[in-house]
Amino acid sequence: MEQPPIIDGHKLAVMLQAGAHWLERHASAVDALNVFPVPDGDTGTNMLLTLKSALAELARAKNDGAGGVAAAAAHGALLGARGNSGVILSQILHGFAQSIGEREQITGSELAQALLAASDAAYRSVSQPVEGTMLTVVRESAQAAMQAADSPTRDVSHVLGVALQAGKTALANTPNLLPVLKQAGVVDAGGQGLVLILEGAHACLEGRILEHASESLGEIRQSWLDSVARAHGQDHGEAWGYCTQFIILQSALSLEEVAERVKAIGTSTLVVGDASAIRVHLHTPDPGAALSFGTSTGTLDAIKVDNMSEQHKALVASRQKRVIAPAVPVVAVAPGAGLAQVFRSLGATEIVSGGQSMNPSTREIADAVEAIPADAVVVLPNNPNVVRACEQVQQLTEKRIEVLPTLTIPQGIAALLALNQEASIDENLTAMRAALESVRTIEITRATRAVTLDGVAVKEGQPICLLDRKLAAAGETVLEAFMSVLDEAGCADGGLLTLYYGENVTEEESRTLAAALQDHVQGLEVEVVWGGQPHYLYIASLEQ
Repeated sequence: MEQPPIIDGHKLAVMLQAGAHWLERHASAVDALNVFPVPDGDTGTNMLLTLKSALAELARAKNDGAGGVAAAAAHGALLGARGNSGVILSQILHGFAQSIGEREQITGSELAQALLAASDAAYRSVSQPVEGTMLTVVRESAQAAMQAADSPTRDVSHVLGVALQAGKTALANTPNLLPVLKQAGVVDAGGQGLVLILEGAHACLEGRILEHASESLGEIRQSWLDSVARAHGQDHGEAWGYCTQFIILQSALSLEEVAERVKAIGTSTLVVGDASAIRVHLHTPDPGAALSFGTSTGTLDAIKVDNMSEQHKALVASRQKRVIAPAVPVVAVAPGAGLAQVFRSLGATEIVSGGQSMNPSTREIADAVEAIPADAVVVLPNNPNVVRACEQVQQLTEKRIEVLPTLTIPQGIAALLALNQEASIDENLTAMRAALESVRTIEITRATRAVTLDGVAVKEGQPICLLDRKLAAAGETVLEAFMSVLDEAGCADGGLLTLYYGENVTEEESRTLAAALQDHVQGLEVEVVWGGQPHYLYIASLEQ
């Protein structure tokens, strides 16, 4: 019987490096998401510095086996952990290392067990675990990995790939579990950082290089920042307190005793490690009391105290500088990070995450409208199932709301291309409505069941193609389905096709498809743009 693929020490070290590299490419974007439990430093930066400390320890330890590499990384992460998220990440690595033990190599089933142990360790490190955070992401990733380990194809790449997809799903659901995230309009920052680490590690395991980093993973709504500032009183320094971190070396007290004492001093407490080195993290109005306790039981190292009130003021101030409403502000609904970036680049003032199968609520759209300091706002639903929710916003605000019934992403983009900030809102609405007629929308996905609709017979799992929201073709391959629709769209004389590729499609695959489509239609120009949307492999706009 053929030996299943494994991860040895060298491969594990390289995977950790790849995960750190991919997180580093997005660290500032993860920082922009951070809202929980309060504006507590920079989540992306803290996780990155923690992971870099783990890699530095790896370089010094020079362990060859998977177990030795994991243990060195866990020790380095503990010593260099920054912030709440960094401490939890160090415990994820600790649980992972404990599970692997002294193994030289890891199989798919052992990888799943190690991820489950990592999840358990993360939960144990937090005195009051909260769902909708990176804890949820690591738990659901581990549970999915365990199920994948029982499948016939349980090699390490398959197991980690399943864990990654489960992590992405859990991340997308964090706003539904934690109200503060929904109010702020973002996913959990720590969970996003963890998904990026898994994504980089999985790509490395498969021999792929991730190149296209997102400039934005989302941004906290200004309305949320304003309401928090009012609730906590920005002019009172004690509103947030201090994020206090340190390591106790050679503590006279046990880990459990230190944890109990720290809980009496502050909130958001995390106490991890062992007798030789105990990492302490807490939020407190009196950091001196925490430091005095630390010195009473051992020697302190790696002391870090941050004024969270000042951090919050800086965050609010930086957002206020950026939020200057244009003459005709626009709120657009977009289903992916890449598409959100496209809409922003074309002049959208606020983005609401949502679309097919993840329709945003009227309240979410209203919050985006209220975040804009303007009396009138244009709203682009970009999906037929979102139009009604957008129309209901008028009942929740005194502002003038103009809902332009864009039914697809390409229609929304065409409308923004017609936007002229020198013209009035009414002149713009006329021009934007006219622009909707200039573009046709092509969407490629896979059939969820066998059906015959609009004269098209479809098999389950088959690539299907929609033209202007109506099922137009099915094929054995994406290319076959796409070619059929291009013929039906009547673009024999060429035109411009902009191809927005989704979260489960690579740029290389997209460019290969683009070249084939250009070969099929003489005079057709194809542009490839990252959309990052779920469900749809491709969303394309056709202009003739």
